[in-house]
Amino acid sequence: MKVAIVGATGLVGSVLLSIMEQRNFPVSKLILAASEKSIGKKIIFNGDEHTVIDLQSALSLKPEIALFSAGGEISLAWAPKFASAGSIVIDNSSAWRMDPNKKLIVPEINAKSLTKNDRIIANPNCSTIQLVMALHPLHTKYTIKRLVISTYQSISGTGVKAIKQLENEFNNIEGEMAYDYKIYGNAIPQCDVFLENGYTKEEMKLVNETRKILNDKSISITATAVRVPVLTGHSESVNIEFNDDYDLSELKNLLSTKKGMTLIDDTKNNLYPMPLFCVGEDEVFVGRIRRDESRDNSLNMWVVSDNLRKGAALNAIQIAEYIIATNLLKN
Repeated sequence: MKVAIVGATGLVGSVLLSIMEQRNFPVSKLILAASEKSIGKKIIFNGDEHTVIDLQSALSLKPEIALFSAGGEISLAWAPKFASAGSIVIDNSSAWRMDPNKKLIVPEINAKSLTKNDRIIANPNCSTIQLVMALHPLHTKYTIKRLVISTYQSISGTGVKAIKQLENEFNNIEGEMAYDYKIYGNAIPQCDVFLENGYTKEEMKLVNETRKILNDKSISITATAVRVPVLTGHSESVNIEFNDDYDLSELKNLLSTKKGMTLIDDTKNNLYPMPLFCVGEDEVFVGRIRRDESRDNSLNMWVVSDNLRKGAALNAIQIAEYIIATNLLKN
C-alpha cells in the first residue's frame, strides 16, 4: 500500500513515522512530502532512506492513504486534490473538523460511522482527543449536562519554534519568540488567537469538537486554555455536571476499563497522572477523580496525554488502521 505523509519533516510528521514503525503499519511505498525548504531532505524509515518530495509529485503517485500534518492552508488546498485522485486523506489540521460533511474521528468512540464515501477524515484537536476519551464512557452512562475545562498545554503543541524559545530562555539566550511573552517560568492564558467572543480558537475547538464527537449539541461547555512551560504532554482539569447521579466506584471502573485509558488515582500514595509519566505513551491517563461537593451530580477529574501521540499522530494512524481492517479503501 502506498502511504503519503504530507508535512513529513514537522514534529507530528516525525512521530507519525515513528509510530508506523512501532506498529508495523503496512507500507509498500512510503511517500514523504513537505514544504519547498524541506524538499530533498533524507529520512530513514524501517532502515531505508527516503527523499522528501514536493506535494505535486506526491499527488502524482496516487497514494491509497495520505496523512496530512502540514497546517490548515495546505490541507484546504491539497486534501481535495488527493481525495479526487483516489486517496483517503486523514487530516491533522483544523481545516475540515467542523465541516458538516466531514467526519471528526476518535477511533475508540466513533470510527464505526466511517464509510467508503469518506475521502477526507478530520483528526480532532490534541486537547479535544484526550478530553473526549475520558468523557465518552461517562456521557454514555450518566449523560453530561455541563463541562468546565481548564487546560495546561505543553509547548510542543505550538511547534519547533516554541521548543527552541523555551530552550533559549532556559539557557539565557536571546532568540526568536513563538509567543508574545516568555514561556519559561510563566503560564500564558492564550492558546491560539482571540475571537470576538473573548475566547481563543483553542477554547472554542474544545467546545465545538467535543459536541460533534459526542454527537450532542445540548452539552453546555466553557473552557480556558493555558500554555505552560512543559515540553510534551497536555493536562486538563475537567469539571463535569451530569443529568443523573453516579456511583463513584462504578464511574472509576468505567474509566479504568475503557480501551486506550489508564486510571492513576491513588491519592494516599500521591499517585496521579502527570506529563512526566505520559511522554511516549499511547494511553490517555485520568486521575484525581472526586465529587464536586459544591454541586449536585458533579465531578472533578484530571486528564493527561502525550499531545504528539494520541493527541495527533497515533489517533491518525488508528483511523488508518481501522480503514484498512474494515476494507474501506476503494477497490
